[in-house]
Parts: sequence; structure tokens; C-alpha cells
Amino acid sequence: MSTVALTAADFEKTVTDNDIVLVDFWAAWCGPCRMFAPVYEKASRAHSDIVFGKVDTEAEQALAAAADITSIPTLMAFREGVLVFSQPGALPPQALEQVITAVRELDMDEVRASLATQSPGQ
Repeated sequence: MSTVALTAADFEKTVTDNDIVLVDFWAAWCGPCRMFAPVYEKASRAHSDIVFGKVDTEAEQALAAAADITSIPTLMAFREGVLVFSQPGALPPQALEQVITAVRELDMDEVRASLATQSPGQ
């Protein structure tokens, strides 16, 4: 599967309706974003069970603000609707694969239990 463009209208549904969703926040004018794009696209073809979304921060400024994006590219990973990874910067192919492997291997019961014990504001 290739990457899919996400907008404010379909972002939440995409994240909640799929097991694993990676989201690349990018902009056309961003050099590191352009360097990361082919790495991300190649990974999307190699992992057909994962949704690889892209958010154009220029076209979706409100969505980028809601996601607290302060630097691009920023990669976010959601598993079972839960944000489990967020990091700015273009990743090399092997680092992206490490993120994908780590997200796949997460024990979501443990993640939810950990989130439940955190107090608001942490």
C-alpha cells in the first residue's frame, strides 16, 4: 500500500479504525521532508498491513497545531488508536524499520495500563 493523504476530516477515523498507523507531518518547502518522503514511501510498500498517512502541514494547519507539531518532518505512530511514538526529524531507512518493529511488538495492555496510571498533565 502506498501512502495516503490525511486531513482533519479523516485523521481521527483513520487512527482509530486501523491497528497501526504511521503519520508523516511534512511540507513541500521542507528539504528534510523531501529527503524522508522516498524512505517513507518505500516502507509503506513493504508493510501493507500498516497505514502510512501523510499530513501536509501547510494545507492542514489546524490539524498540525492540534497535534502540537513544532518541527517537520515529524513522524507519529499510533497503535490501536493510542499515540505510542512521536519524533521530529527525517529517519534513515533502518531507523524507520526499528520504529515499525518496536510499534508491532508493543504490549498494548501494558501501554494502556501505564497510561491509566499517569496523572493528567504528565
